[in-house]
Amino acid sequence: MNEQPTRADRFSFGLWTVGWRAADPFGEATRPALDPVEAVHRLAELGAYGVTFHDDDLIPFGADDTERDRHIARFTRALADTGLVVPMATTNLFTHPVFRDGGLTSNDRSVRRYALRKVMRNMDLAAELGAQTYVLWGGREGSETDAAKDVAAALDRYREGIDTLAQYSIDQGYGLKLALEPKPNEPRGDIFLPTIGHALGFISTLRHHEIVGLNPEVGHEQMAGLNFVHGVGQALWQGKLFHLDLNGQKGPRYDQDLIFGHGDLLSAFFLVDLLENGGYEGPRHFDYKPLRTEDSDGVWASAAANMRSYLLLRERARAFRADPEVRDALAASRVPELSVPTLSPGETPADLRADTSAFEDFDPDKAAERGYGFVRLSQLAVEHAIGAR
Repeated sequence: MNEQPTRADRFSFGLWTVGWRAADPFGEATRPALDPVEAVHRLAELGAYGVTFHDDDLIPFGADDTERDRHIARFTRALADTGLVVPMATTNLFTHPVFRDGGLTSNDRSVRRYALRKVMRNMDLAAELGAQTYVLWGGREGSETDAAKDVAAALDRYREGIDTLAQYSIDQGYGLKLALEPKPNEPRGDIFLPTIGHALGFISTLRHHEIVGLNPEVGHEQMAGLNFVHGVGQALWQGKLFHLDLNGQKGPRYDQDLIFGHGDLLSAFFLVDLLENGGYEGPRHFDYKPLRTEDSDGVWASAAANMRSYLLLRERARAFRADPEVRDALAASRVPELSVPTLSPGETPADLRADTSAFEDFDPDKAAERGYGFVRLSQLAVEHAIGAR
């Protein structure tokens, strides 16, 4: 495949991804700091359309207004020079020790108020730069011991915080949609709203639930041992997939942030198929970490690899959908029949109760004799995913 990424593919990267210096709990950084302006130019050269950031990725924590304005001006010039856009922004509420017990759910009320102001300040910048989505990852919102938190009170404060930020966006006329990012653990022992399902349930309780959705991440959901494709499918079904993070993960372990497709390849194939055919129109955003083994050249090779993996899987998904044998297998497995309502148009529960063909005349033993042919379908998917067809 010779296809190269274009702006129309809507690939975006966080400054924190290519800018990760590769420090971990067991070793110091293996790469120098990366200037955000260089990141913008290099990503543009590779074919990305967008760049995202935490406030602290762009402006050093504690910078005064003069220094802040200087960093923003340089970044804005780089965007203008390259044509890259900022589709999403977020706030760092996890690095500084003040957030050791969380931001929006800290037991310390003054920390919660500081966290809200920190988010509001960066929402101002996000709106100024044209962002449409504001992501909120509660990485420190949780605990290591159940003695430390009144869960109901913590969720009250979480709801209060999100309601406040949603109201701020509305009052300022920013039009920002808020997207919660679930994760089960790390850095906290247990993080509040750990999965897509938890977050969807929480969103339903919010005052402005219509502008709050999700930013699910491949690795986060797989860390919980869950099916990411199913989770994204439900988020799409509920109209709550506002943004998403693509990367790779090898099972329920620590958050690996591998290159997209370098973990569960078949899941990545089905995810791309879903995104391309399920109505998602947002950015294909990569939240990964270049391997600690790589030098600066390896950073840009890894960024390019994310986009190429997506494009290859998109090509294979298109071939899968266009294959007449696949269409026959789908029909034989009755997959299209799942889209047919169980009740006929206008049929009532009483009508169903009176329909003897649905129960009295139905032969469950006969129906149970028929297989569904899912093995054939799955094998066809594998063969398309690896380019064997």
